[in-house]
Amino acid sequence: MAVDRRTFVRTSVTGAAASVVAGWRVGDAAARPRGQEPGRIDRRAVVARHPVIRTAGNPDTPLQVGNGQFAFGADITGLQTFQPFATMSHWGWHTDPLPPGETPADYQGQVWDTHGRPVRYDIEDPDHPAISEWLRANPNRMNLARIGLRLLRADGTEATEADLRDRHQELDLWTGILHSRFTLEGSAVSVVTSCCPDLDAVAVQIDSPLVADGRLGVFVDFPYASGKDKFSAPYVGVWDRPEAHATRLQAVGPGRADIARTLDDATYHVGLAWTGGRAPSPVPGWPHRYLLLGDRRHRGRRSERIELTCLFAPQRAAQVPDAGAVADASARAWPRLWNSGGAVDLSRSTDARWRELERRIVVSQYLMAVNEAGGSPPQESGLVNNGWYGKFHMEMYWWHGAHYALWNRWPLLERSVDVYGGFLDSSRQRAAEQGYRGARWPKMTDPGGRAGPGEINALLIWQQPHPVFLAELDYRAHPQRRTLRKWQEVVFATADFMASYAHREESGRYVLGPPLHLVSENSDPRDTVNGAFELSYWRFGLRLAAEWRRRLGLPPEPRWEAVRSGLAELPVRDGLYVAHERAENMWTDYVNDHPAVTGVYGWLPGDGADVDTARATAHKVWDHWAWDQAWGWDFPMLAMNAARIGEPGRAVDFLLHENLAFDDAGYPVGGTRVPTPYFPGPGGLLYAVAMMAAGWDGAEGDAPGFPADGTWHVRWEGLSRAP
Repeated sequence: MAVDRRTFVRTSVTGAAASVVAGWRVGDAAARPRGQEPGRIDRRAVVARHPVIRTAGNPDTPLQVGNGQFAFGADITGLQTFQPFATMSHWGWHTDPLPPGETPADYQGQVWDTHGRPVRYDIEDPDHPAISEWLRANPNRMNLARIGLRLLRADGTEATEADLRDRHQELDLWTGILHSRFTLEGSAVSVVTSCCPDLDAVAVQIDSPLVADGRLGVFVDFPYASGKDKFSAPYVGVWDRPEAHATRLQAVGPGRADIARTLDDATYHVGLAWTGGRAPSPVPGWPHRYLLLGDRRHRGRRSERIELTCLFAPQRAAQVPDAGAVADASARAWPRLWNSGGAVDLSRSTDARWRELERRIVVSQYLMAVNEAGGSPPQESGLVNNGWYGKFHMEMYWWHGAHYALWNRWPLLERSVDVYGGFLDSSRQRAAEQGYRGARWPKMTDPGGRAGPGEINALLIWQQPHPVFLAELDYRAHPQRRTLRKWQEVVFATADFMASYAHREESGRYVLGPPLHLVSENSDPRDTVNGAFELSYWRFGLRLAAEWRRRLGLPPEPRWEAVRSGLAELPVRDGLYVAHERAENMWTDYVNDHPAVTGVYGWLPGDGADVDTARATAHKVWDHWAWDQAWGWDFPMLAMNAARIGEPGRAVDFLLHENLAFDDAGYPVGGTRVPTPYFPGPGGLLYAVAMMAAGWDGAEGDAPGFPADGTWHVRWEGLSRAP
């Protein structure tokens, strides 16, 4: 399953995975938890309570249609008329030209002392800064196209959004179809936008008298890739370098054409299929823009309708579905998703906040299915825009994907979880080069598995136990020997590295670091040792790996048990957990990032932790944390902690915290340090809600994470318990 990174970087966009929506199934027996049969909740009614409606454009967040592998972001017109929002896929990657006179072979990283021995880490090479930055920024994710309306006023000038009246836009979450309508100088325009569930195609159906008047058409435009921007949110692409890329339009047949795209070593195609319009033609002065205008008359009658489908693929498509077929397919596929897996209904609650929490739950499911269910782990901003060059971070993969396990939507998670098998060889090589056994998983990476240079990237470790956690969730849902075999190599390689990474002191105690970057990334890695969260997660991961061997009928692995039993105690000062063993000023210097000390007992089940200490630590965090510096997934982590220590009222408060912001369309709004949207937030919210409703190992009663005072009435089905 190993991925040849050279082949990936060279071909960039070849070998796209099939779209995920095709895997949505009703009543999937393998995905349905025992004892929970669907049907008690009117799922369509739950979804319908939370329509996404806009009457004006938002320059930061589009409304999207998509299928998990591919997504299209639209402005108030239903296309990308006024805002160059992105059309993005999980397969569309581009590689910038190399810095002059340099190659990746020139990069050497840095060597740091690690417990008395030299270890090379993938940190910026001070002797080769240009190739270090190139490796960090490449490959980068592309905006595949901009598709918009060419709207003219009666005087022939281009209309602006301010010219539009009676604007009304609604995203139908039940069908995944976007309906937009407005008037321009008294003429009505209706636009229906949809995405194919099993092809990376966006379709638009336009009705307006402006079509017959020649004042309304559809343009398709293409930018160059913008890989050098750390955050290109909310817009992706460079529009002022027409000489850097090539676009070629070729007619295929009546109502059919193909556009071939070349950006350096990346190539892809856009298949066009239309009715009610003339063949697309180049726009003078716009080297990469094509315009489709309507026929003034169609079959002898005045034509007021244009339909267009744009199918994006690494290779030229043999067939392109018509727009009506795309809309019909979407209207069939999305109800299948909503009727599969879990559901939560809060409508009988008396707490006035129930509607907002239910809205967040519903819209998060839609946005995660559109953006976060492709063939590789998603980036933090999904398919809305690029953050960190469009690359994904393996420490965040749990927050992007683990909720699918508790909501029993395994077909969505299974699309990307094989990344660990694909990265196994390169991760083993990384560990061996550093003198460790097993597999050291990367942090910031791409589908080729190459680690992006950076001090935090190289020294972070909390991504290491993730595959063991995900494997456990898989086994709990599918307790079969084939599940054990599926994960065996990954689980064992992970545990081998974890045991090898722990350093044995002369006292016999095993320690983690230095060098080490904590979850919070806010300490000096050369002086950081024994992070509280990392120690507990190490114990948890090694315990599960040992259980994996027992289930397979294999003898215990002595190295794993020696490390697990000999690990340092979780660091405590004044009866409270602290970020790491040498954290002298915890409650002044460490309160401005992830409150990972609460994750020890909440997100994790508390291996190595004392419950009373965890409770006291939580209370201290609640009173002293700098909430405006917290990240989106911190609040679901805090909610899980509050639920597990027996304070469910606080758990609900954290899921509705003012610093966990969801905009009018349900997008999680990021802060100054992260892109908007920041999808680990809703991913964490969905996991926390499932845990609070269905419970966790050892929890008693129904919905144990919600207050039992009668203010919250939680109806749920199809969810699974958390470990």
